[in-house]
Amino acid sequence: MKFGFVIDNRKCIGCHACTVACKSEHDVPVGVNRTWVKQTEKGTFPNTRRVFSVTRCNHCSDAPCVDICPTEALHSREDGIVDFNNDRCIGCKSCMQACPYDALYIDPETHTAAKCNYCAHRTEIGLEPACVNVCPEQAIISGDMDDPNSEISGLLSREQVKTRKPEKGTMPNVYYIDGDEASLNPSATERSNAYIWSTQSTGVGHYAKFAESLAKGKDLIEMIQELNGHRPNSKAATYGGNHEGSQKQIDVIMEAANARRVYDTPDKGVLWGWEVSSYVLTKAISAGVFLSFVLGTLFGLGSSMELKWTVGLIALFFLAATGVLLIKDLDRPDRFLYVLLRPQWNSWLAKGGYAITLYGGFVTVWLIGSYFNFPVLQLICFWGGAISGLVVAVYTAFLFAQAKGRDFWQSPAMVIHMLTHSYMAGSAVVLLSGLLLQWNNSWIALMGQILGVGIIINMLVVMVELSITHPTNDARQVVKMILSGRYSRLFWLGVVGLANIVPLIFLFSGLQELLIPAAVLSLIGIYLIEKIWIEAPQRIALT
Repeated sequence: MKFGFVIDNRKCIGCHACTVACKSEHDVPVGVNRTWVKQTEKGTFPNTRRVFSVTRCNHCSDAPCVDICPTEALHSREDGIVDFNNDRCIGCKSCMQACPYDALYIDPETHTAAKCNYCAHRTEIGLEPACVNVCPEQAIISGDMDDPNSEISGLLSREQVKTRKPEKGTMPNVYYIDGDEASLNPSATERSNAYIWSTQSTGVGHYAKFAESLAKGKDLIEMIQELNGHRPNSKAATYGGNHEGSQKQIDVIMEAANARRVYDTPDKGVLWGWEVSSYVLTKAISAGVFLSFVLGTLFGLGSSMELKWTVGLIALFFLAATGVLLIKDLDRPDRFLYVLLRPQWNSWLAKGGYAITLYGGFVTVWLIGSYFNFPVLQLICFWGGAISGLVVAVYTAFLFAQAKGRDFWQSPAMVIHMLTHSYMAGSAVVLLSGLLLQWNNSWIALMGQILGVGIIINMLVVMVELSITHPTNDARQVVKMILSGRYSRLFWLGVVGLANIVPLIFLFSGLQELLIPAAVLSLIGIYLIEKIWIEAPQRIALT
């Protein structure tokens, strides 16, 4: 048995009955949707048409939301339905990043993830999903695709169908008859802040309180008058008087918006914000401090008890800060222990949680062994801390790779990106500590060299990540946003100039008094680049 949907766009009239039925059946709050009808206009006036696409969870055979969920709140059933258990959800929003179809949301009342679950409570007793039952045109067909006698199986064998984003390899089980590319492909049209029947310009989700302000739009006549080079003095003037050339200007407007989105679900905004950018930095410092110390030890530099305690305490402090930031970013922070107590082992968030725990344990016991002079214990925890520290440094790259909804994060260079930042952050903090505590010059010199080499590698990795040929339009749009769009000033002036080139000049100047600003600027640069790398891909619409 394998349940699926067929959406027959030849019949859909865009009545939104399915949306209303779904909200009623599941008591879905205002501002979020399990299913919705996306509307797209095509053509040039007067030869135009409106395309409707019923959009929802695709109940993928290889569901990335299931793989990334750290607590098994999302799971694939034997009948093919991808269901969820909100009693296990911690509100980490990983599933929302993993879903290429923007099907999940955070319920503003329970603060847990939710989505279409195929009305599992109805199908289990032989009923159709609510949206299917209410559709007046029978445009939504559900059923067992493995049953050759079912209506859905017959349609799939006779009709030419499309799925959304098949290149993602998720094997979606929602099929569209007469599916229009302008409607199914999010990058074919621009997301608007002023859809018809919608005033939610600020988005919804874990941080937005529904619509906080009305969408500010211009009516058609105002746009025409702008094109003619003047604006009305009052609203009355807008709707009164003669408008010469109005038909011609309407044609111009419709031609400019040949395929445009006129209704869609509200934008969910940036799901992972400053907390995640900060946690990546604190995690890099914690792991990098110990990894830099390991490197210095392997190079034969001696280490005093003061140095060991400084390294160990800094690593543990920033590890604790990482945990605080991770918990703060959860919409259900009261359930943070579920990551360790109810892990789903395919998720790199769960693996990362255990890596952080092991790393903290190894560093703590290493400090105890050093204090009481237990050589064997020191040696075991030294290498245990080094190995677990490497995992802590890079696991986020694998977590981002599981977020299949964000194409830019699928870069193979992300592991090197994260490891380089760990060595940069760790060496910068050890360098600052050595200068302030007046350590042996050999340690200061080595940390300066590690930082300098790290900056060079970092710039090369960034160049590779931005210059390689990206296979998808979404990834290319992110690169454009970084190099010449929304984040360009922060990238060129903040990251490249102030946080990489300037520290590099300071480090190679040979002046010890410039080492402190070099280290500080490098740490600021790591935060800025992580902010850009994490936020920018989330600006791309998934539906």
